[in-house]
Parts: sequence; C-alpha cells; structure tokens
Amino acid sequence: MTSDVSTSEPPGGEPRAVSSGTASVPDAAKRHGALFRFFFVHEVEEYPSAGKRTGYLALAVIATIVLYYTYYTQTGVTPNILRSFHMSFGFYVGIVIVSNLIGAFASLPASQTDRLGRSNVVIYGLLIVGLLVTVGVPNVSGEWGFAVVISAIGLVEGAILVATPALVRDFSPQLGRASAMGFWTVGPVAGSLVVSIVANHTLQHFGDWQSQFIISGLSAIGAFLLSLFFLKDLSPRLRDQLMVSVRDQTLVEARARGVTEEELTEATQRPWRQILKWDLVGSAFGVSIFLLVYYAASGFFTIYFSTTFKNANGSYFSVAQANGLNTWFWAADAIGLVIFGALSDRLRVRKPFMLLGTLVSGALLVVFLAQAGNIHTGYYTLVLIEIFLAAGIAMAYGPWMAGYTETVEAKNPALVGTGLALWGWILRLVVGISFIFLPMVISSVSPVVNNQPYATPAIQQFLVAHSASVTFATEHTALLDTLNQPANAAVVAPLTAASLKGQLPSGPEIAAAQKQLGPKVFSELLTYQKQLLTLVVPYQKQLNYLAANEGHLTALQGAVNRSPHQWQHWFWVCIGGMVLFIPTIFMTKGRWRPRRAREDAERHAREVQEELARLQTASA
Repeated sequence: MTSDVSTSEPPGGEPRAVSSGTASVPDAAKRHGALFRFFFVHEVEEYPSAGKRTGYLALAVIATIVLYYTYYTQTGVTPNILRSFHMSFGFYVGIVIVSNLIGAFASLPASQTDRLGRSNVVIYGLLIVGLLVTVGVPNVSGEWGFAVVISAIGLVEGAILVATPALVRDFSPQLGRASAMGFWTVGPVAGSLVVSIVANHTLQHFGDWQSQFIISGLSAIGAFLLSLFFLKDLSPRLRDQLMVSVRDQTLVEARARGVTEEELTEATQRPWRQILKWDLVGSAFGVSIFLLVYYAASGFFTIYFSTTFKNANGSYFSVAQANGLNTWFWAADAIGLVIFGALSDRLRVRKPFMLLGTLVSGALLVVFLAQAGNIHTGYYTLVLIEIFLAAGIAMAYGPWMAGYTETVEAKNPALVGTGLALWGWILRLVVGISFIFLPMVISSVSPVVNNQPYATPAIQQFLVAHSASVTFATEHTALLDTLNQPANAAVVAPLTAASLKGQLPSGPEIAAAQKQLGPKVFSELLTYQKQLLTLVVPYQKQLNYLAANEGHLTALQGAVNRSPHQWQHWFWVCIGGMVLFIPTIFMTKGRWRPRRAREDAERHAREVQEELARLQTASA
C-alpha cells in the first residue's frame, strides 16, 4: 500500500460496501432502520461536487462560529458576571483554566474521529452546548454552579475543536487548504465578534447578563438542527487519502474503490506512534505560544478596556464601548484570515506569511501595549492599532493551519484527526497554564472590577471638575469630621447660614460654637471659613459619599495606577511567545518560494495523470 492511500477502520469493524461511483449506505448501518440512519449515519461514499463540498465546508464553519459564540459569551459580560456573583478575578480565571484543561484532555479522545467520523461529534456537541448555555448558565445560583457549567462546555468544545478542522481538511484539497482553513479559523474569531456585536446591541436593552447566554444557546440549538439535516462526512476510503487539487478527484475515487478492509485497518494502527513526532509537537507548541495575545483578547479585552481607558469626561469605557472595540479587532481578524488564506493558496506558500505576520503583529503589539500607559488614548486610536494587530495575527495563523494539516498528511493522511487532536491538546494546555500566571502578573483586575461600581460616572465627573474641593477635604479630614458630628453640626449650621447670606453671626451663636467646638477647632473654623463656604458646603453630598466609600475608592485608585503597567508586562510575555514561534515555522511542510511551489504542483499533476493511465490500462 502506498503512502498516498491511507485508511481507517469503519465503525463497528464490519465490512463496508465498496462504491462503484454511486452513493451507498454502509453495511453496518443497513442493519438499522431509517430513523437510526437519519440521526447517526452521515457519510457519503463518493467525493462531492464543488457545490456540495462548499456547502459542507460552510456548515463546518457555521458550526464553529456558533460553538465559539457560545463558548465566548461570558467574555462579553465578564464584569457583569463578576459583580453579580461577587466573584474575584482570580476565581474567574480559575474557571477559564479548568475549562481549558478539561478541553485539552477532551481533544485526545477526539482523535477517534479518524475511525468513527467527524460529523456526529459536531452535531451532538452543538446540541449539548446549546442546552448547557440556554438552560444551565442562566439558572445557576452561585459562582460554583457557574464554574461547573462552563467547565462542561469546555469538555464539549475540546472535542469539536478537533472534529471541525478535520472536516474542513477532508473537503479541501491542499491547493485550496489555506482559504478553507482561513474560513474555519474565522469560526473562533467570528464567535468573539458575534459576542461583541450582540452584547453591544442587546445588553442595555435586556439589562441582565443572562440574556446573552440565552441568545447564544438558542443559536447553538438552531445550528444543531441545520447540521443534523445537512452535515456530511466523507467515508474512510475517501477521507484517508491525500488530495492535492480538485483534479485529483478521479484518482482518489479510483483508489477508494480498490481499498480493502485490511488496508483500512492497517493505516490507523498505532496512531500516536505515527503522529507524536518532534516537528508536529514543536509546530503545535510554537503556534500556541504565538497566540497568547489572542487568548488575552478573547478572554479579557472587555475587562482590559473597561478598567484601563477613560472617556473625555473622565469615566471608564463602558462594557458596551469595550465590546465595540472588540468588534473592530475580531472583524479585522476575520477579514484578514480570508484574504491571507486566499493569497497563500494563490502563491502556494505558507511559511512567508507566517513569518511576515509574526513580525507585523509583534510590532503592533509593542505599539498597543504602549497605550496602556496613557489612559486617555482615544477610542479610534485604539481601533486603528487593533485592526493592524489583528491583521498580523491572521496573516500568520491561517496559513499555519494549512501548513500544519499538510505536515500531518505527509506522515499519514488517515490520521489527520489524530494530528489535530495533538494540536488541540497542546493548545488548550498552553492556554490553561498561561492563565495560571495571568492573575499573578495582573493582580489589579480584581480590585478594579470589585470597586469600580463605587466610582459612578457622576462621582468621576465631580473628581475631575472639583479637584480643589477634593484636595481641601482630603487635607482637612479631621476638621470636617469634627464639624460634621451631629452635636457640632447644630452650632455650626447657624454660622454657615449667616455667612452664606453675607451677614455676621450673632453673639450667642458665636459663643455657643466656641463652647461646643473648643478654641482650637473654632480657630480653624474661622481660618478656613472661606474655603468651607466655597469648596465644601456646596458639595457636601458628594464629599460625604467620598468619605463613606473612601476604602473602596482608595483600593480602586491604587489598582488603577498599577493596572496599565501590569498589562504591559503581560503583553511583553505575549511578544516573547511570538519570538519563540519563529523557529518553529521551519518545522512545517512547504516551500518558501512560490516558484518552487508551482514546480511541485506541476510535477504532482503529471504524476496523477500517469497513475490514472496505469489504472485505466490495468482495468482494460
């Protein structure tokens, strides 16, 4: 058996009918009724036409978008969730860590999609996620219940993370792989984009954060129904072969008709021994650390923007504004994935895009982190920086996905699911481990989120517009506390009332105040009478609020002062991940020069024609 014809065992280990060019129902499925086949048999026995193939690819992408929309729903309302459950940022990050680690180990069993197919994992994964998000999350009563449901979603996400790109690979020849993987990679990005758009337009309307989960959960149930009716798998005989271009279809189908059950079983023997190689491990690890900033964006940019940057009136960006910034980032990323995927396919190279994208995104990340030190950076300045940062990430990641699947195919086309399971496992491990350290580096988030409600927009505006009053009150706290005591206020009020009217207090009023306050305090009262009348009395309500919530506001201010520098430290870690990614680019299969890549494609086309001629001669 040649390396181009790789195989896998059919479900149940039963013999499978060999196609003669028309679709057929696998023998194992024939033993069951039509209802069973409707729900659980989704294979096609011949390579689909261009229109059908595009439809299957579109369904895989839609399923991915919806899955990640549900998975990332929490990121659009993270500040609301933290306040609702009185949850610390550290506890929230702990949930993200556990969810990712569970997803990592759920990726490993998903390697069995090489034998059992991909579509059922996607179809019923969407149903489970839809129910968890629609019913589970909105009805939890505390932070631990929320943690359990989010972790369960992570379990399903880990399996679908492997199944959907495997489906995309099955239906995309190598010469269109970067475009197809670009569209697939749009899934996680578009999921985040949808979160931001929906939150930006509906959060204020519905008022509660639970509404966001209900909306996303219903979309998952809708995607489940769509996939149940229309999503298909290639049979093992077809998906286990290497297809470089659509012109290989005739040869692939001819080979598939000649594949025996023994060959199907042989190709997937000892899958991890075939896939667990240094180049695949190194490549998967490299892209995982390259994406550190992507993880930060998908999980924490809403918190970052709403706790670091301020509007012109001195108030922090609202959650809606933060989601607006996220929308620009994810839209640019999604568009970039499609554009650079198409360019990579047109030039037939992957590695130059990976390298250039890394350099661009690294440079823009330096510019982006510099803005954290200037909390008054304009909204659209951040938008412009975000667009180019996202474009650089897309330029590297879309072609990498294509290059990685091609590297797996070079080892064994029958084990693409196993290769993607390795990638999914490493990716989720890196995410989980990196998030263990994130709260240590950015310790300011919890005090900012927990205390920010005390810094209402009105109070923030007062602090900016009446800084002299705040300064005087801060420097003379003891005097104001004494004057505000109920017993003392009774004798101070007549003096203040008279002064505000431009009158002199009466002798008895002065005598009563001297006796009640004592000589020292009364002297201070006379010394600062003007400041008290102009800076304190008109703003007594606001100053009382500041005094009553001094602890919260002090903790908030201290965290705000630390926050920009702490975020900058984390972004430097992300830049380090990008630098370490560069050497791993050389581990993936593929050419650096378009001319050499075209020569390879032309040589392959000649070999396909020669093999077809041999098969036709042999069958004559």
